[in-house]
This record gives sequence, C-alpha cells and structure tokens, in this order.
Amino acid sequence: MRIEHVHEFTEHHRYYIFRDFSLSALDLKAISLVYQPMVGAVAASFYQLLYQHVPEGRVGYSPLDPQRRLFLSLGIEMNDAGRQRLAQQASILEAVGLLQTSRIAVPGGEDVIYEYELQPPLSPADFFRTGHLTLFLRDKIGKYAVLALREQFYAAEPDELAEAQPGKENISVPFYELFRLNARTTDEELEQALSEVAPARQAPPAAKSEVTQAAGISYGELILRFPRNSANRTYVERLRGDEEGMASVNYVAYKYGLSAADMCRLLDEDGVFHADGGLLLDKLQGKASSMYRQDRKRDEDRKRAMARAAAPASSDAEPVEEVAVGTEFQLDVPAQLAGRCDAPQYNMLMRNEPHTRFLQRFFPGNVPEWLDRQFERIDLSYRLPGAVINVLIHYVLGTNETQRVTKTFIEAVVSNMLVKGVDTFEKAVGYVREQTRVEQRKRETEAGGARSYAGGGKSGQSRGVSRKPAIPIVEKRTTDRQLSAEEMEEIRRLAKELDGQ
Repeated sequence: MRIEHVHEFTEHHRYYIFRDFSLSALDLKAISLVYQPMVGAVAASFYQLLYQHVPEGRVGYSPLDPQRRLFLSLGIEMNDAGRQRLAQQASILEAVGLLQTSRIAVPGGEDVIYEYELQPPLSPADFFRTGHLTLFLRDKIGKYAVLALREQFYAAEPDELAEAQPGKENISVPFYELFRLNARTTDEELEQALSEVAPARQAPPAAKSEVTQAAGISYGELILRFPRNSANRTYVERLRGDEEGMASVNYVAYKYGLSAADMCRLLDEDGVFHADGGLLLDKLQGKASSMYRQDRKRDEDRKRAMARAAAPASSDAEPVEEVAVGTEFQLDVPAQLAGRCDAPQYNMLMRNEPHTRFLQRFFPGNVPEWLDRQFERIDLSYRLPGAVINVLIHYVLGTNETQRVTKTFIEAVVSNMLVKGVDTFEKAVGYVREQTRVEQRKRETEAGGARSYAGGGKSGQSRGVSRKPAIPIVEKRTTDRQLSAEEMEEIRRLAKELDGQ
C-alpha cells in the first residue's frame, strides 16, 4: 500500500472487503504455520479480521464501514504513527500475495473508499514451488525448520505402494455416460439471472489474445518485481485495468522472448511512458530489440567459450567413424592445396574433418580471427553439420576469389543454404555445383555482351545511316603479268605530267 501522505489513509475513510473463497482447515494451518512466521502476528491477525467481515459460508462483499473499526479491533492508536503501522501491515500482506488494496474515488465528491480484496493462501505444493517465498521463510525460521514444516502438510504414501510402483488405470466414469441433459441444453434466462445475482465485481474477462497466452505475463508478476521507488511505478500500476496496455507488454515480451523481470527493467527506463501515463509501444520495442540483441550476443559468446573449454575433453573421446565420399559427390582440389593431396583425400577430409581443422588447411599460419569467429558462430548459432560447413569453406576459399571472403557474402550463402534445407554433405555439394553453373552462365552472358559492345560500330551501320561520308578506298591489286616497255614508258610520261614537269 503506497500512501503519499498520512491524511490520505485515516480512520475516517470508509472501506469494504471482497473475497470469493472460503478458508479450509488446511488454509488455516498454512496461515498459522507458514505465513505468520513471514508476516508477523499483527499482519496475520489483520488478515483474519478482514476475512471475518464477510459471513462464513458466503462470498462477496462486506458493508461499508469507517476504518475506525480496524484500528480499534487491532488495538492500533488513531494517530499518524498508527496509520503508518496499519498501512505497513497491509503492505506486508500484499507482498506475500494475501491481499490487494485499491483506492476508489467517490463520484461527485472528494472522499475515497478503500477496497481490501483478500486472496487465498497458496496450497502447500504451490507454496514450496515458489522460490522467493520459500527462501524468505528459510531466512525467518531456518532451512531444517522449512523441511520439517513441509512434512507436516503431507501424508506419506504407504510403503507397499511406494515400493511396488503399480501401474495405474483410470476407470472413472465420465458425466455423459450416466446423465443426460434435456434437449434444450442452454437456458438464456437462467444464465442471465445467475450473472445478475453473482457476487463477481466485474464482467468475466475476455478471451486472451494469442500473444498474451504465449507470453503469459500478468499484472501481478510485473508489480511484484517492479521497484517501489521507481518514477514509473505509478504508470505501471495503471496497467492493472488496462487490457490493451498489458496486451502490448505481452506482445513485446513474446516477440523478443523476454521474461517478466526483463520487462520490469524495460518499463523502469525513461521514455517508455507518455507524460499522461500511456505506454509508448515503439519506444518499448526499440529498447526490447536492443536487449534482445545484447542477450543473443552474450549467449553466442558463452556457447563459444563452452565449446572451446569442451574441445580438449572431446579430443580424448573415441574417434568418429569416417564416411566415404562417392565419386559423384567429389569436388575438385583447390589451388591452395594442389600437390598436397588428391581429390579422394581432399573430399574425405572435407566430409569427416571438423571445420576448425579443415579451415586451418587453407592458411600457412593462423586463421584470421574474424574468419574463425564467423564460422564458429555459424556452427553454434545455425547448427549446420560440420560437413556442410566444410563445403561452405571450400566454396568461399577454395575458388581463390577474394570478393567472396567477406562477412556479407558468407552470411548470404549460409542464409540461402538454410532456406533451401541444405543439411547434408551431398546436398551441400549439389548446392555448390548449382551455384557454380549459375555463375558460369552469368560470366558467359557478360562476355557475350562485351563482344557485342565491341562490334557495335559495324552493327550500328545496319541500324541507321552513318554520319561519316563514304570515302572510296583504293584497293591494292597484284598480278603476275609483266609490263611491256611501251607500257612502262606511258606510265612514266603520265607521272611527269602529274608532277608538272
């Protein structure tokens, strides 16, 4: 219970109780032996006092009364110190999940009414499965006391049944084998009457959206983990009755795989709420995306470190049986490894060797760190088999084309392999051969286009009229016939006339 000023919570304010359950003998035992050591005797008495406001054997509301009744029943003085003490006891009950307190503004007035909604205690099985409650009880009474206390809530199974472990067969009879309903299975008038007299305080909640069902984060989980002194605490409290806001929170949590604790950290940051308290979904998604990328990077680093630590142990294990490679699936030996092994040996290495060893063969010294990390991330994150990664290494490094040795190209090839379902050595070889044929056809097409461009001058004359004038070219003709003396003399005479002699 968060009270900003003591005069907001006084003995003059009215209150009422709501509960929709009844305490059993097991519940009373849990309150006495489990909850009271955690919350204290005053808070446990406060819970019992609130429970008795609704008559036993009934559920629903209590009459409106001034809070003076609570102060007098608990023996708390009606002053500032007493008000703070009563508010503190209510906060303790809220923290362990036994109470929810709300403040209701009276329409047309300045007065407020306090609502105390009681929650049933957890069953023994649920309580001891709740980590923070069990640890808090351990801090109060000790570990061995907790173990002894747990045994008090369970009746032991007979030894004969525990040792025999008999097979169980369900022989129960379902409802519709014994009973038959009238032809008219629904009665709208009856359902309406039951809903009108029901003690429920609000209409049944609408069906949850798919993202809410998938994320599974409730308002209670958020407010339980959210810091009390946070500036955004008031905005988060408004999400209790805001179905759309909680749906947005669950959508972001489902989209990025975040837990309730992660969402509390995001909602505690600046800029995720509007000045009027509305949730800014775009800002929240941006911060969630950043957290998702950081968590993913940390997971990859952790997996990489664990893989390196497990490498020496795995090297001592029994060697894996080698798998032979058929002739139809063998690839050519790259130029870097020419003379060091033949095609069958190279393909056997590519099929059976770990990708770390196979990658090392393409470099005379150490493998570049970025390239080693790239293939290690492919191994740990994308879960490609080692043989497929080796074929990828052959495709990237074995062709001796420097434009392929980039992070962008490697990521594009891996993504294409994953989309096409390349998960075996044979499929990877087929993929590489297909890509090689595609690249070969592309080179041939480009070469043909270059040749057409080079001969464009001749082909251009056929498409249109040339702008250059047609200049006759004197052809050089040769013949084997010898000229006579008269012909030679005539040629010399003509030459002299042309020279002006």
